[in-house]
Amino acid sequence: MGNAVRLLVVEDDSAVRTTLVTFLELEGYHVDAVASSREALERLSRQSYPIIISDIYLDDRTGLDVLDEARRRDPSCAVILMTARGTIETVMAATRGGAFDYIAKPFELDQMLQAIKRAEQALTASEAEEEEADELPETELVGSSPAMVEVYKIVSRVAPTDATVLVEGETGTGKELVARMIHAQSPRAAQPFVAVDCAGIPASLLESELFGAVRGAYTGADRDRTGVFEAAHRGTVFLDEIGDIDLGFQLKLLRFLQEREIRPVGASRPKPVDVRVIAATNRDLQKQVEEGKFRQDLWFRLNVVRIVMPPLRQRRGDVPLLAHHFLKKYNQRYGLEARLLPDGVRALEDYTWPGNVRQLQHIIERLVILAPGGRIGGDAVREAIQATAPRERPDETLAAAEEEQIRRVLQATGGNKSRAARILGIERKTLYRKLERMGL
Repeated sequence: MGNAVRLLVVEDDSAVRTTLVTFLELEGYHVDAVASSREALERLSRQSYPIIISDIYLDDRTGLDVLDEARRRDPSCAVILMTARGTIETVMAATRGGAFDYIAKPFELDQMLQAIKRAEQALTASEAEEEEADELPETELVGSSPAMVEVYKIVSRVAPTDATVLVEGETGTGKELVARMIHAQSPRAAQPFVAVDCAGIPASLLESELFGAVRGAYTGADRDRTGVFEAAHRGTVFLDEIGDIDLGFQLKLLRFLQEREIRPVGASRPKPVDVRVIAATNRDLQKQVEEGKFRQDLWFRLNVVRIVMPPLRQRRGDVPLLAHHFLKKYNQRYGLEARLLPDGVRALEDYTWPGNVRQLQHIIERLVILAPGGRIGGDAVREAIQATAPRERPDETLAAAEEEQIRRVLQATGGNKSRAARILGIERKTLYRKLERMGL
């Protein structure tokens, strides 16, 4: 593709200009080069260039003037600015002006080549090639995979009732969103929804946080304090990370769920409250019960209706829907017009998303803000993932890759373990041991 593209290089340093032109011509590009802003503006008045490379500090005018004129004549052109005297002001001005990239001198020639190739890829992705998103609902609980449809079915049935709900799933799968949806679709929708992060509150303070406290109940209690349950009267309380509360407080919570009465710390008698409880955990509560870390009677009381949120790696078909949802959200928030290209979508689908939907959301936000030229392609996605993914030890990376391969083979064989073991080149009993370790 390079031999079909004509570039304009604007550089007043003859040595840098000659080096760039020679290098780019050897890479197969046609290159026009000028030494001043006046020559650059004259060229732009006569000819359109899809990619322009300009130094910022030239003469009485700057590369920012070249950027403005080039974008005025052809808003789709990609302008790469370079300078040895970069400042926050020039970077901000370049960004506001729509510069595709900003490269500090001195730079490796390969770095410039990569920037040009990214610009080239972005320019060849025409409007027709852009990934079109379906109209999305006004909620962040997005997805149309079979696993998510099952979640929606349970939500629709349990929301109109007052049943206690237990939402299980990995961190970042959207447990609180489900809780909020249940509340919003319930007769309690007009009343408070209060979320409590049980893992973030010290055990010594959790009782007063939920049940309240009377004046003088403990040092520093200079007035009555209303607890979460009382504050949410006639509404819904969402107890997140319920698996993290200690055994001592579990009994008090069980009594509340049975009696629907609270006794504030230091109070002489209980008072009734009317709240619906939705609990969530990223732990295996049944396993904690077996290990004696969670009361079985409390688990039974919480587990009236159970909703399991699928991890994103098991609903890859939802990745494009979610990506476009977050793209729209952050474009609106930051007043931008970033676009997601087909190879960007494929790169998102290829990743395993250990942080689930929350990780995808943060990646899209980053891409909307930082994507060169507002176009989000595969390279930009992979760079963002690499920049934000937690550092893993090699053995952890290898184990994760092995687990992903096993999941894919099992999916392809329709769950036939004997066939999967043959494809994987391992004995069936070895596969069973690996599946047990994986929790499958």
